Amino acid sequence: MNTPEVHDGGGANLVHEADVVVLGAGAAGISAAIAAARGGARTLLIEAGPIPGGELISGMAIDGAVNGNGEWIMGGIGREILEECERLGGYIGPLNDWRLIWYVCLDPEVMKLAVARCLARAGVQLLLHTFATDVVAQDGRVEALRIINKQGRGIVRAPVFIDCSGDADIVKGAGGGTLQGGPTGELQPVSLMFRMAGVQTPRLLEFLRDHPEHFALGESDAIRRNRSDRELAEAAIAQGEPTVFLKGNGPLVQSAIDAGELYPTALIMIQPTSRARKEVCLNTTRVGEIDGTRTAELSGTLATLADQVVQCGAFMRKHVPGFEDAVYSGIASRLGVRETRRIQGLSTLTEEDVLEARKQPEGIGKGSHHVDIHQSGTGQIRIPVRDGGSYDIPWGCLVPEGVRNVVAAGRILSSDRGANGSARVMGPCLAMGQAAGTAALMVLEAGGQPAGFAHLDVQALRAKLRAAGAILEGTR
Repeated sequence: MNTPEVHDGGGANLVHEADVVVLGAGAAGISAAIAAARGGARTLLIEAGPIPGGELISGMAIDGAVNGNGEWIMGGIGREILEECERLGGYIGPLNDWRLIWYVCLDPEVMKLAVARCLARAGVQLLLHTFATDVVAQDGRVEALRIINKQGRGIVRAPVFIDCSGDADIVKGAGGGTLQGGPTGELQPVSLMFRMAGVQTPRLLEFLRDHPEHFALGESDAIRRNRSDRELAEAAIAQGEPTVFLKGNGPLVQSAIDAGELYPTALIMIQPTSRARKEVCLNTTRVGEIDGTRTAELSGTLATLADQVVQCGAFMRKHVPGFEDAVYSGIASRLGVRETRRIQGLSTLTEEDVLEARKQPEGIGKGSHHVDIHQSGTGQIRIPVRDGGSYDIPWGCLVPEGVRNVVAAGRILSSDRGANGSARVMGPCLAMGQAAGTAALMVLEAGGQPAGFAHLDVQALRAKLRAAGAILEGTR
């Protein structure tokens, strides 16, 4: 699709016209844009960074796509992207972390190609290196976004907008209500994912067998199943992949923190990214008390996070068998922000909904990740979903109050803080994005109905999602 560009007399160099505008090309935005474009809508995907993908290309595995019993709960476009990654040789697949969850591992370098190819095939037009600077709205309806990039200032007009910004930028700019953080404004720490290659998995797993006390094992009943730590360690060894979790309060990590050899952290999570390179991703760094919507604050964390990457690399080579000759092989291209704003929607997903694995008649996607709230230093809240099951995300969690032609997807969904600590991960974000993009098509087909997304026929939406491969029923 070629979006028309015309000169505007109001100070904008360029005007872009589209049917659907998606802001943010992370997991939710990619899925939303593909769903809308595939249905025939002229779809413009705006991304501030140099490449689409968000956390999908950070090195992190995809959480919340498979529940604690090993059942797939994510289908549709999310699975299609994974299939493209597999065709290109970058897919490892679902693995048990022997602690709380299953996750889907992949090569982030190959995923960059997979995402680009899936977007192109669907006919999505990308606008990279582009920031939304303002929202033009009147009487609860967004008319345009003001943008800026190397070409200058511009304006983007469309009848329908999808906010996948991660910060609820469109919703907030249009006057919709948002919440942020905990009761006193506390926010989860930011992190920087990094990868190391040349890891000898057999030695790492032998270390797990000999010293399970250093590792987090069996934190949920669904994973433990009355097995001892040693039995769980043996199961992890039989899986044959470097999917282990060094716990911050274990003797190895805690002694290094006490000695000043390692920064305070709750974890060192290790996940495979490439068998050929013997490469893993490490999730461990953290800087707390940072508001990710304040650019100077966020930018100021980079030096500390980089130092932590160096410190952790040295610790791993010195103390963790299998890492003796490991080298740095990749650093995430963006700082990892877990939590900023979330919308106030027509429905609100609650922590109880998550923990009880509650199913909903208006569910448009599923989640299964534990309530996962990282804290500064060594703190982290981890509460598993009942029986290793999954919960439904109601449609109303994506519909902001008071804004008619905007739908939201991703970590900004309407949720309390506990629920957000689960639904913020990539599996649910991909599912929410597909629902948002499909709903945008329905609103367009109805002629941009005056009530917009608030009075959408949710059962018709669910039928369309099922037909497109989404998983809405049939899982624990």
